[in-house]
Amino acid sequence: MADSGAADVVIAGAGPTGLMLAIELRLGGVLPVLLDQLPEISEIPKGNGVFGMVVPMLDYRGLLEPLRGEATYAGPVPRFFFGPLTLDFSRLDTSPLQVLGAPQRTIERKLAERLTQLGGTVRRGHELTSLTQQHDAVTVEVSGPAGSYRLRTRYLVGCDGAHSQVRKLAGIDFPGVTSATVARIGRVRVPAHLIVPGTGELDVPGVGRLQMMQPVRTPGGSYAIGPQASVDKAAPRDAYIVSTQEEQPNADLTAPMTLDELRSSVHRVLGADLPMSDPVWLTRLRGNSRQAERYRQGRVLLAGDAAHVFGIGGSLNAGLLDALNLGWKLAAQARNTAPDGLLDSYHAERHAAGQRALLQSRAQRALSADDEYARAARQLFGELLAYAEPLRHLGQLIAGSDVRYEMTPPGRPAPAAGPHPHPHPDPRPDPHPLTGQLAPDLRLDTDTGTTTVAELMRAAKPVLLDFTADGRVAAAAAGRAGPVTILVAKPLAGTAPADGLLIRPDCYVAWAAGPGAADPTAGLDDALRTWCPVA
Repeated sequence: MADSGAADVVIAGAGPTGLMLAIELRLGGVLPVLLDQLPEISEIPKGNGVFGMVVPMLDYRGLLEPLRGEATYAGPVPRFFFGPLTLDFSRLDTSPLQVLGAPQRTIERKLAERLTQLGGTVRRGHELTSLTQQHDAVTVEVSGPAGSYRLRTRYLVGCDGAHSQVRKLAGIDFPGVTSATVARIGRVRVPAHLIVPGTGELDVPGVGRLQMMQPVRTPGGSYAIGPQASVDKAAPRDAYIVSTQEEQPNADLTAPMTLDELRSSVHRVLGADLPMSDPVWLTRLRGNSRQAERYRQGRVLLAGDAAHVFGIGGSLNAGLLDALNLGWKLAAQARNTAPDGLLDSYHAERHAAGQRALLQSRAQRALSADDEYARAARQLFGELLAYAEPLRHLGQLIAGSDVRYEMTPPGRPAPAAGPHPHPHPDPRPDPHPLTGQLAPDLRLDTDTGTTTVAELMRAAKPVLLDFTADGRVAAAAAGRAGPVTILVAKPLAGTAPADGLLIRPDCYVAWAAGPGAADPTAGLDDALRTWCPVA
């Protein structure tokens, strides 16, 4: 087998998570080798978009606008679903949940275009087949179009899906729960005479008009139906996404999924026939919620579905957030500019965030069951959702904005990331409310002109904003200029949320002080040494 040189980072899997990670590494000055076994981006119309924290973070990287042009919707949503329950965010002052409606192939194509702009490429048709860890490297064997070859890398990241070869070869356990629920999904065509003009609803004989784009419970299970054009601008008018869920603990899932199988499932759940033809994509899956025991094993790391599956969707959102958290840390590690322990914080922060996602996905599954306990829980949850705070909390839980990273300096014990407010293990004062949160997108007046936080974060570098009248925060960090972008600024609207903000490359606030603190620089030096790569 031929040797094919060395690389700082190899990424297995060029789906959205792998592409985003490669982009982040390029922004951090590292050129990864990105492998994918598919010869090109799949045109299978899977995935309906992303939601939650990843939407504003795409904006912070300059990726939202290119996607917005091909999306069916981008922005806060007035309602969403939590299992069988409807969350009516229109009753709140602002919706806690943002959505970007775009098929996965569109997201992958835009990410691939951005990677190309940054000088990165994908080795398509290349599949990782084995790995061996040494103390200072990982040796991988790859099967490619021209034959097999060996590659030595300092770090390997598995972004290769729920059945990750990297995870298995690294010996990382993937514990979790497999339910008795079988979900069947199809992208199909329906007869034009069933489509209600102007609404896109389906008027099915014997049933009447079906509710669109929301889960509907029936005695036989549940279904969800909607026009594919609601998430894909290129879809024809008669293309629909049809899905069912049934409790079938003994179902045979070994044979290929067929249109007749989907028809039969729809009949059992709906109680009537729904004419369907010309399937573009058919799949079935059993409800699975699992999380890798570790996101890092030596020099092997996991992200995306290789690290977690939630059983009800949302794994793509978490995967992109994994990539944004990991990329700058791994780039600094590969360039030998990382502070001690920086790469270890990837597992600490994102594993805990994954646990929160598992919590809400399993709660939704429990609420969807067809028994007296679930019915009682649905009634009680429905009563709680009449109040603003429980409604907002569930929206933040789905979005992932309930997670706050603990920005603890070295030498002090830090609890894992979790919902806030969070108990602290030592008698320090409570941190500023923005610490550990996504930085707000403030519009700023600076010595070099007007800008926004989102625009400042496009370069994926740490940013220190000084809102003091005498520039004390900027002066205290002057020695870190270069690795850290330091700006004296003033918000163009409202008052400054703090005397100073240190924003990590992944757009999270690592340190904040005040406003009106006796010493607006207290703790800044610790934060700079903990989170900012050195020159």
